[in-house]
Amino acid sequence: MKTYFAKEPSNDWLIVDAEGQTVGRLATRIAQLLRGKHKPTYAPHQAGGDFVIVVNADKVVFTGSKLDQKVYTRYSGYQGGLKEIPARDMLTKHPERVIEHAVWGMLPKNRLGRKLIRRLKVYAGEAHPHAAQQPRVLEVG
Repeated sequence: MKTYFAKEPSNDWLIVDAEGQTVGRLATRIAQLLRGKHKPTYAPHQAGGDFVIVVNADKVVFTGSKLDQKVYTRYSGYQGGLKEIPARDMLTKHPERVIEHAVWGMLPKNRLGRKLIRRLKVYAGEAHPHAAQQPRVLEVG
């Protein structure tokens, strides 16, 4: 028997509206779309997924008390360089980073994952500059 490998995977552009969606559940669906697990030509070593445009990132929802208790951390590499930002502040200042951080945690941590995360475009509002790609709206929920 011969194994089939897709030579050039087709990449579509999809729009996902994040308004009223839970962060984690939205991020899992986006990660599946980026990896291409919804396609019959899925291969774990190929970037066969779609480009995903997320709009209304500022209207995403946290469940429970995560909005006050969840803390995003980053470290500069210097002593005392640990920065901690609560989820409420991150959502008001940089709502795009909330979704990007959640999706990045669900992608592989290698060259493929770095290639896939570049296909994610997140915007706080309704407008996006990707109309030329003729994206189709995807209902997530």
